[in-house]
Amino acid sequence: MSVTVIGLGSMGTRMAEVFLEKGHDVTVWNRTAARAEPLAAKGATLAPSAADALAANELVVLSQTHYQAMYDSLKGAEHALEGRVLVNLSSGSPDEVREAAKWAEAHGARLLPGGIMVPVPGIGTPAAETYVAGPEELLERHRGTLSAISATTYVGADPGLAMLYYLAGFYLFAATMGAFMQATALVASAGVSPRDYAGAAAAIIRSIGEDGPMGFVKISSEHMADGVYPGVADTVHMEAVSVGHVAQAARAAGVDASMPGTLKALFDRAVAEGHHDEGIGALYEVIRARTARRPA
Repeated sequence: MSVTVIGLGSMGTRMAEVFLEKGHDVTVWNRTAARAEPLAAKGATLAPSAADALAANELVVLSQTHYQAMYDSLKGAEHALEGRVLVNLSSGSPDEVREAAKWAEAHGARLLPGGIMVPVPGIGTPAAETYVAGPEELLERHRGTLSAISATTYVGADPGLAMLYYLAGFYLFAATMGAFMQATALVASAGVSPRDYAGAAAAIIRSIGEDGPMGFVKISSEHMADGVYPGVADTVHMEAVSVGHVAQAARAAGVDASMPGTLKALFDRAVAEGHHDEGIGALYEVIRARTARRPA
């Protein structure tokens, strides 16, 4: 029921607040000490140093901008890492996370890297989800405490997997929002209010992720796993033509056409590489690394 939180930016501060609100004993430390003072007024214990913060609890949650911040924060306190479980929810690359796991082990600690999938206001709400990788037994030991701030989904022993899941999820969000804004700008060029178009856009986005004939996420995932892309009802060539029309319409309306232009180039590559009559899932063969191991 006790936890240390290191890194008190907006995300780390909210995590500490939620731990306190849900009855946990919380020790906090931040390189800029003034950021910890409001938490002390709410019941947190202020550690005088990073080493003291580590010594206070087995479970240590770090929420910082990047992984280098962890090294900077704990410099000189490495001796206090022995026996600690570091739940690092900072952003980084998969290889950075893997190196961080080795660094932690070299100092007698274990790393549970995570990718949290909500912004600050979502911490502690039912919408909060965190992808966690690393030693599964450590997650099970501390899942109850961590559930105060977020549900946790274990994705595998490879420390880099949590970051890959996070980055993939963030890309889906960013690309979907970009596509929504592109589509909205297109219809807005003819006088349609973004507010009026929002419902139609939401329906399309929702249907893609659901079961049924428009559930392209599930349908395409099966095709990608098997490496077979039926093009009975829809082909890469047909999609390439339509995407080309999107780019053409955008240019004609004076709307930025860089995103549909890039997508058209991807479809054209798929056609050039022999996927002309296959389904849209064949784009995966153009995108994925040629050395990638196909999922079982």
